[in-house]
Amino acid sequence: MKINEKKSSPVPFIAAFCFIYIILSARPLSTELHLKPEWTESIQNVKPVIAKEELIPFRLSQNIGYFTKDGRIVSCISFPFKATISDSRFAYYGADSQYTEFRTPDAKIAGRMDTPGFPFFEEDRMYMFFPGGTSFGMYAEDGSQLWKYESYAPVTAFSSSTGGTVAGFADGTLVSFDNSGNQTQRFSPGGSTYEVILGAGISQDGSRIACVSGQDKQRFVVAEKNSGHSRVIFHEYIENSQNFQVLVKFSSDSKTVWYDAKGFLGIANLDTLKSSRIPIDGRIIQIEESAVENIVFVLSRNADTYTVTAIEPSDHKLSSFSFTGSSAFIQVRGNMLFVGRDDRISKISVSRE
Repeated sequence: MKINEKKSSPVPFIAAFCFIYIILSARPLSTELHLKPEWTESIQNVKPVIAKEELIPFRLSQNIGYFTKDGRIVSCISFPFKATISDSRFAYYGADSQYTEFRTPDAKIAGRMDTPGFPFFEEDRMYMFFPGGTSFGMYAEDGSQLWKYESYAPVTAFSSSTGGTVAGFADGTLVSFDNSGNQTQRFSPGGSTYEVILGAGISQDGSRIACVSGQDKQRFVVAEKNSGHSRVIFHEYIENSQNFQVLVKFSSDSKTVWYDAKGFLGIANLDTLKSSRIPIDGRIIQIEESAVENIVFVLSRNADTYTVTAIEPSDHKLSSFSFTGSSAFIQVRGNMLFVGRDDRISKISVSRE
């Protein structure tokens, strides 16, 4: 493995924003957003961890691994086919794997999922999507199966939170589950000519679910559990339909839902039951929340151009910057924004003063 020296200067696309002070002219505020690059590191410059530190997962092209807040690349593993990674475990697997071994961030084997399929890890939760595309299961820390759900229609959308799991299907059905596998909601949003769920999200307590559904009169719908039934509390039509999977995500306090639409980020405020839209170039890949005055960072992609956009939770765009690459990610920890591009990771300090 080639070892590179740690570079003191950030990559060009970050350096261009060094010590930028962005003045918010759309509506005057008492503070300004400051983005300050701290370091940039090659993912190939692997160094062993010195002490027990928080490890942050990354995935860039055909590489996965972990790094620390101070720029130490703890691991970088190349995988030939597919891989999944979270804060607490990772796995790589082939197209015809009959089982999947998963490991802790220090590469020790933590368990084995003894079923064929395609694993998916999110935070401390583990799932397996089974061959055929119509069923999936949730797994325990040791790899044993907790529960399984089977459908006749293919799974077309999926998400999870600490409070549960939600899945959308090609027949337009949206189903949510608690952590024991019990169904908590099941309904078909309807309202479109062709029914299909293209994106789904679930609140932190599992009581609310949201989706982008249908083709020809595509809709965004939010529903909550009410006396054993699903009650739609918000919906709106999306003028320009998209025909691929889209991101739907609840905020950490479950008061806001974001969704990807053609040319914009849709935002639903569940306190006021009103919505707003922020123009976004490209397909939205990630939405991450910062501890700095509730700033939200959005990563989008249009061809080989990635854009990171900073917004306020409601409807105000603060700033954005773009760069080219074949792969990218963002991670947020407190007041730190981490941006990965191809074979490098950079840290940016975020503040408002």
